[in-house]
Amino acid sequence: MDKNFFSKQTFSSEELKKLLQSVEKHLSISKKNNEPEVKFHFTYMTLIKIGIYLIAKKGYRIKSRPGHHKLLIENLSSILKNEDIMLIGDKMRRRRNMDFYSADGMITETEANADFEFVEKIYKNL
Repeated sequence: MDKNFFSKQTFSSEELKKLLQSVEKHLSISKKNNEPEVKFHFTYMTLIKIGIYLIAKKGYRIKSRPGHHKLLIENLSSILKNEDIMLIGDKMRRRRNMDFYSADGMITETEANADFEFVEKIYKNL
């Protein structure tokens, strides 16, 4: 783990439980919402929180720095041995940045639903 982005930390079972509950909360919000931008953003945050949770289980905490979401997605892909997480997760990250920082960003219902199904499948396989 890159020491510029990750620090060693021991998490109690209660802390891990709270991190997983946060994953579940964001996934639930995404599932219930039909507005594409809202569905997408909560789906993306679910993916990030899954990464935070799994990295915490390995005894690390991610530091909030420019580029930390990209590194989190890369590590999540590696931990779960699923290259699609890297490919789709990075595409989601770029789309989120475009939507967040640009007036050109537009999330379609089809994209939001596909991303949700992908992240929900990751969650179900934890």
